Amino acid sequence: MLIRSVRFGEIEVPEDSQIHFPHGLPGFPKEREFAYLPSAPDNPFAFLQSLAEPNLTFIVVDPFAFFQDYKFTLDDQLVSELGLTDANPPHIISIVSVPANSEEMTANLLAPVIINTQSRIAIQMVLEKTPYTTRHRLFPNGFDKQPGKGGK
Repeated sequence: MLIRSVRFGEIEVPEDSQIHFPHGLPGFPKEREFAYLPSAPDNPFAFLQSLAEPNLTFIVVDPFAFFQDYKFTLDDQLVSELGLTDANPPHIISIVSVPANSEEMTANLLAPVIINTQSRIAIQMVLEKTPYTTRHRLFPNGFDKQPGKGGK
């Protein structure tokens, strides 16, 4: 599928990179079709590009690359709705906010995106009764801090 993106220009998005959000995203309920675009091999960052809105791109990250102790439980209804199993575990990403000073970028650990990579269906889940927030610093000590060392 050929799509337009303000960030990437015209790009071809293979079917296996397309993700459907049946409920949209919080704040974007009508945006249901996205492309998951990894930035580079072995890089924890990627992009979620709307297939319909060229100006809507989210930077996302593998939260476990920065927060090894990050954990939460998926409720049975979500597991069932996404069709997750032990043989088909979820791929989890977090949406990143990048302020003017990019060393202060944060990850939303309160609302992880849960993806079934086989069916390419995803839901952004808001966690309840958790210490996580929408703004966990990825590089609390600046860019000299390597991914995998964590921080808040």
